[in-house]
Amino acid sequence: MAFELPPLPYAYDALEPTINEETMKFHHDKHHKAYTDKLNEGVEKDPSLAGKTIEEILGVISTQPPLVRNNGGGYWNHDFFWKIMTPGGGTPSGKLAEAITAYGGLDKLKEDFNTKGAGQFGSGWAWVIADADGKLSITSTPNQDNPLMDDVAVKGTPILGNDVWEHAYYLTYRNDRPGYLKAWWDVVNWDEAGRIYDSVVG
Repeated sequence: MAFELPPLPYAYDALEPTINEETMKFHHDKHHKAYTDKLNEGVEKDPSLAGKTIEEILGVISTQPPLVRNNGGGYWNHDFFWKIMTPGGGTPSGKLAEAITAYGGLDKLKEDFNTKGAGQFGSGWAWVIADADGKLSITSTPNQDNPLMDDVAVKGTPILGNDVWEHAYYLTYRNDRPGYLKAWWDVVNWDEAGRIYDSVVG
């Protein structure tokens, strides 16, 4: 198998009450596993993808069929999603905190991100991304697309990302996507976000 389902970096119930145990079990063990399995199916059908990293595949996603696009995106997005959350959350610091201040402050970042996520029609993701100079911006993508894909409308390095597919929140929040987006900030892994940001700006 080219790709393996990465384990959660914490227990299923570690993010409660923001995200409950049942949601995490279904989301990781069923949804993420399905993306992983189907990505491998797509890779097996195309010898040119053998040995490539998921980031390399996303970088040429415009040349790939929906099987690889949808499941490659789903595989990467969910691996990122688990890592960008942590029990107890935290606060931004270092260079990332400075970039957030330059953006307009944390409250503005949260407000704009939540608005973008709530406004994403249907299923998709909301993102905080950084360009090569470290400037932050907020975008969203449909389905399992992400800002690393070569043909996405707005490209950049994901610093934060939140899954706004209904399976990510419906068991707890029902149809209250804005409520889920607001609560999600309580479990953001700012240390990991800062590490990613530092890798962009050096």
